[in-house]
Amino acid sequence: MKNLYLSFVCLFAVTMQAQNYGTVASRKLHMAEFAINNLYVDKVNEDKLVEEAIIKMLATLDPHSTYANPDEVKKLNESLQGNFEGIGVQFNMVEDTLLVIQPVSGGPSAKMGILAGDRIVMVNDTAIAGVKMNTDEIMRRLKGPKGSIVNLKILRRGVDELLKFTVQRDRIPIFSLDASYMLQDKIGYIRVNRFGATTPDEFAKALKDLKAEGMTDLVLDLQDNGGGYLNAAIDLANEFLGEQELIVYTEGLRTPRSEFFAKGNGSFPKGRLIVLVNEFSASASEILSGAIQDWDRGIIVGRRSFGKGLVQRPIDLPDGSMIRLTVSRYYTPAGRCIQKPYENIEKYNMDLINRYNKGEMMNSDSIHFPDSLKYKTKKLNRIVYGGGGIMPDYFVPIDTTLFTNYHRSLVAKGIIMNATMKYIDSHRQELRNKYKKFRDFYDKFEINDSFMNEVVAMGTEAKVEVNKEQLKISEPMIKIQLKALIARDLWDMNEYFHVMNATNESVLKAVQILQSGDYEKKLK
Repeated sequence: MKNLYLSFVCLFAVTMQAQNYGTVASRKLHMAEFAINNLYVDKVNEDKLVEEAIIKMLATLDPHSTYANPDEVKKLNESLQGNFEGIGVQFNMVEDTLLVIQPVSGGPSAKMGILAGDRIVMVNDTAIAGVKMNTDEIMRRLKGPKGSIVNLKILRRGVDELLKFTVQRDRIPIFSLDASYMLQDKIGYIRVNRFGATTPDEFAKALKDLKAEGMTDLVLDLQDNGGGYLNAAIDLANEFLGEQELIVYTEGLRTPRSEFFAKGNGSFPKGRLIVLVNEFSASASEILSGAIQDWDRGIIVGRRSFGKGLVQRPIDLPDGSMIRLTVSRYYTPAGRCIQKPYENIEKYNMDLINRYNKGEMMNSDSIHFPDSLKYKTKKLNRIVYGGGGIMPDYFVPIDTTLFTNYHRSLVAKGIIMNATMKYIDSHRQELRNKYKKFRDFYDKFEINDSFMNEVVAMGTEAKVEVNKEQLKISEPMIKIQLKALIARDLWDMNEYFHVMNATNESVLKAVQILQSGDYEKKLK
């Protein structure tokens, strides 16, 4: 009884103290949390209680105000800051075993002699092979502070006993550019997968290298790029725009208008530019493509972008967790709000599916904008549209002709990936000897019937029932995916996209626009 009395005394004290600060609502929240923690009939987890309350509060605001726990914050920072600390290998899980695709060049594993094709079976005397350990758990064991030591046991083809390696962890770079190469004579191609801290430097180097190869026109691929740091998008826009040309501005109820301008010292201010976007291009991708479109600096090709134009401010909490709170909106130079409506959260979450069902992914005529959303570009007074997302100048429908349920099942069950790993494991040295240069591989390597039969057999074993009609339809796509994955293993992501882009309709459309004179017609 005494303890209960003391709790009431404490609650009264907190109530009286709370009257001296905050709004009625904030005092109410503080009192409720105190009462539950001190008076509830059963023991409560205060941390979980507060965390759930924060999550529920943010969920009532908008789709992009979010809470991240300390582990999630660390993962987010790794991907955007451009590095993490670990052993430095690219890997895939094949039949419950970690198969090294590539050791990171110059990284700890490469320095110790770990090779592509090696299977890591033990980490610090703990078996990770054949025990159905999930990927996150394996990553946790391989990652660690720079300078720390990890002992590995590795199974290598052709070697009877397990090989022992002692690897000192180091800082491992995460690159935000997937690919950079010459598409055609004078046409360069750069694919950016996110806007991180290292993106401007990576992009500047890629641009310089391509110009040295004779590039005069650039295809910038932002398909599937979900965004990242605002400053990175501004730095990339600066490569193309003139001095004091507005890139983007932000504004909110309690956040005054902030404007961001190009400095005019970019490396590609005049060359022809095409930016590729699709329904998964969001946030920073839309800032960059919107600035390019509004200043008539280049042509946007693809499908309407996602429509995320809310600005989040990170608020660090004492335990290492973080709130990302929406504080303002992005606007393009012409004044377009990038953010699509979000009053109905359920409808917002279903937006891409609804676009597909309405036919928007197949035909631009299915997309309708009211006159109130019309804007004019800054130099040529072309009509562009607001209301969420960037509508491309040239629409490219989504290509579903080669996709079937049979193909989707093979991908979902990991058959395409596992078949590739199995093939490379058996033919790695033969492939390296035969194809010294990627160009030879690109021109001459073909997926033969034997390989395709192996894919079908592995699918059957995984209970993916063969559908001969659908297999015939999807076979060209399966073959190009297999070839691209082999190229990635033998070389890197650059070569993967080089192969895949041979069938990418948006990339092909960009090349056609540059070669046909359509570019000049659109921006005359």
